[in-house]
Amino acid sequence: MTDATVARPAFEVCLFTEPQQGASYDTQLAHASAAERFGFDGWFRSDHYLRMGGGDPLPGPTDAWTTLAGLARETSRIRLGTLVSSVTYRVPAILAIQVAQVDRMSGGRAELGLGTGWFAEEHAAYGIPFPDKRFGLLEEQLAVVTGLWATPEGSTFDFTGEHYALDGSPALPKPAQPRVPVIVGGGGPKRTPALAARYATEFNIGFRDEREIAERFDGVRRACEAIDRDPATLKLSVALPTVVATDYATYLRRLAAIDADPDTFAEVNVAGTPAAAIEKVERLRALGADRVYLQTVDQLDLEHVELLGTEVLPHLGGRA
Repeated sequence: MTDATVARPAFEVCLFTEPQQGASYDTQLAHASAAERFGFDGWFRSDHYLRMGGGDPLPGPTDAWTTLAGLARETSRIRLGTLVSSVTYRVPAILAIQVAQVDRMSGGRAELGLGTGWFAEEHAAYGIPFPDKRFGLLEEQLAVVTGLWATPEGSTFDFTGEHYALDGSPALPKPAQPRVPVIVGGGGPKRTPALAARYATEFNIGFRDEREIAERFDGVRRACEAIDRDPATLKLSVALPTVVATDYATYLRRLAAIDADPDTFAEVNVAGTPAAAIEKVERLRALGADRVYLQTVDQLDLEHVELLGTEVLPHLGGRA
């Protein structure tokens, strides 16, 4: 049974970005610094090694946890994490060490999003094994990572599974936070909600319409109840691509910069004027979202970050 003493959080708004599309560390630092300066609660990045779609591949990929370690030392307030890391990239015990170290380096601001991975082409490009069945890897990695962190100092951690085995691990280092937030998400109706209920502090659903978001939220609440966990102890979140502008020409320019279709982009996403963005986010909050990730792919457009921070954030209810 999962700890049921976690307080219901204030409503949070984070930026979420995709550095594999062409962002150096310096570009990411500028984007994260702007997110902190303009009042966002967190800065989260994808964990990919290959650009998606066409376009200039330069400067090439950056490693998510190496980047977050740097940002841990160069920011002071915002939460930092992945949405999400793939279980195919790392050994779970090493991942636990990496995240714990970033958490220490940031003074307790790290969060781990973990998923099965899906982008076969990047695995082929970099020689990363990509098994057909990865859900078992995810379940065992969640068990190992959270088990290592929860092991009392001076004790050891053992684990025997189908994919991983640990014998007498000292389960060090420990994170700065008593419990590093763990994000599990996806659109699966059964197995993903069950894993989130068992291991996660946050369940995330991304890139879906409001009807499906509501269904997935209901599903993960039922999964919590099935193991006698209070659903209120599981943070619910939504991630959506975001393009906002005060005039139509700028809106079209921002859509073009991320190769988005102006005829369909607004159907699901956070799009249009600041007022339209506020209305969309408030609808997500009404569905039960405790946190929203605004996916801003063009990290060079810091004026977009400023607009969201000054014309959208202050008008959202439930903010701390």
